[in-house]
Amino acid sequence: MTSSDMLALMPLMVLVGGSVLVLLAGAIKPGGYLYWLAGVLILAAMIWCLLIPVDAVMPGLAITSFSRFFELFLNSAGLIALLLASAYNRRRGITGEEYPATILFALAGMGVACAATDLLMIFLGLEAFTFAFYILVAIKRDSANGGEAGLKYLLNGTLSAAILAMGMALVYAAGGTIKLAELASASGAQEPIFLAGGCLILLGIAFKLSLVPAHLWTADVYQGAPAPVTALLSTASKGASLVALLLLLPLLAGWNGLHNILWLLALLSMLAGNLAALVQKNLKRMLAWSSVGQMGYIALALVAAPAGGSRASVFYMVIYVAAGLGAFGTISVLSDENERETVEDYRGMGYSNPLAGASLAVAMFSLAGIPPAAGFMAKFAVFSAALRGGEFTLALVGILSALVAVFFYLRVVVSLYMKPQAVPLETTRKPNSAEIVALLVPVIVIVILGIYPEPLLELLEKIMI
Repeated sequence: MTSSDMLALMPLMVLVGGSVLVLLAGAIKPGGYLYWLAGVLILAAMIWCLLIPVDAVMPGLAITSFSRFFELFLNSAGLIALLLASAYNRRRGITGEEYPATILFALAGMGVACAATDLLMIFLGLEAFTFAFYILVAIKRDSANGGEAGLKYLLNGTLSAAILAMGMALVYAAGGTIKLAELASASGAQEPIFLAGGCLILLGIAFKLSLVPAHLWTADVYQGAPAPVTALLSTASKGASLVALLLLLPLLAGWNGLHNILWLLALLSMLAGNLAALVQKNLKRMLAWSSVGQMGYIALALVAAPAGGSRASVFYMVIYVAAGLGAFGTISVLSDENERETVEDYRGMGYSNPLAGASLAVAMFSLAGIPPAAGFMAKFAVFSAALRGGEFTLALVGILSALVAVFFYLRVVVSLYMKPQAVPLETTRKPNSAEIVALLVPVIVIVILGIYPEPLLELLEKIMI
């Protein structure tokens, strides 16, 4: 390994080494400072990516502007989730060094998945952060809901990992290599065993993205996990999974069946997610089902990949991550000793806690696609790509399902500002400085990208592979 390779890998090495460092520091002297130590390490990795942007290609990994962008993006989400977790975990008695160390490990796995150049590294990256979430979802050991959510996620996740591994094994058997570039140009790409492997890979990734039919775990896990964990699971993990899918799709680019599979995934996810969210009274379950629909819009963009859909899918994911962090961040901040479960529990919160209420309202506007929130631009980019690609039926279904979704998103805003306070004003907790930062950043991103999205779109145009 050359010095250039070492410089390029340094952000990942900081995260992996930092995970071990936090574990050792916690064993010597436990305390809340471990969250700040982990945050400093994440920030150091991000600064390194910005100030020392070294490209390198090595066995299994390629550090490029593409992978660096996603590493910065996902680490930013991880840092916000860590800021949210510090006070949240303290209120609930979730102590120890395991939480911040596992966050670092998860971010390292996401970074590997985004920089992978072969099947093995993609699998290791995906399963590394998935394994971390097995721990994080059930981190509160005395919580029955958390234990149930962790078990459901573990069982579904191990099945997904087995399907993904089997698919990669079949692709390797047909192609004779694990390198993505060679598999994409392999002469055996149309062999039945290769196509069977590709379909299993798509099913394994569909689990990570909560696409129908691999979505049934989503609502239970989102509801049972601690709110800051759900914030990261629902956003950054899906961002890393989308990057892995973008890296894998060229393997099946010459197969006509790929279009039909993505078409069905998009259609079923948009319909099932938004219709199921309509009847949810629990806010976290509503957001979980709506995330299924949101991932359907991303699948719609991938259907229209030849017409610019790949760039639209990444643009949509960036804005979805900001909105998800804003929504689940508000749930984290407003939760006291008990979670606020239903939408009705947030009545009047827009007045008793203006910042948290505004954060949740802006997130809802963005998810609903109401201008000037960035979600409008994201949906415009996706539907424009679909129409350019000739996917008129799917685009129409997407537009209609998005109109349906406006109802349950705005129901939250109505509860925040148009219904009387559910609890006395003096009992509503106020966010601390870390939580204020964690709420402000997504709101600022949503507003700026809603008004001026061109710089991000131009950047994506340059780095997309």
